[in-house]
Amino acid sequence: MTHSARVTADGALEIALALPGVSAQPSGDHTAVRVSGRGFGYLLPDGSQLMVKATLAEQAAWVAEDPKTYSATHTSGRYGWIMVRLARVGWDELSELITEGWRLTAPARLTRSAR
Repeated sequence: MTHSARVTADGALEIALALPGVSAQPSGDHTAVRVSGRGFGYLLPDGSQLMVKATLAEQAAWVAEDPKTYSATHTSGRYGWIMVRLARVGWDELSELITEGWRLTAPARLTRSAR
């Protein structure tokens, strides 16, 4: 994984908001990234980290690949959430993670249109 172009909180939101049907809104102290009312990403209040939805296998793979950048948060059923330290992640990697979180959450009509 490359870490050449670091992503800021604004950049993370830019990536997410470019996907069909996505909105960002306050959720307690966090900024929630949602599609069709369902959250798939949460930006921490200080903007330093983003928690994003993933499969359990993806969660394990990303954390094993680079535990200084990615850490496991909670799991829920077949999903695991990945905490991403934005100062350490590249644009391409974060785009991949956010897009996959969106695919896991968005209705089929939206994911079909994005192919």
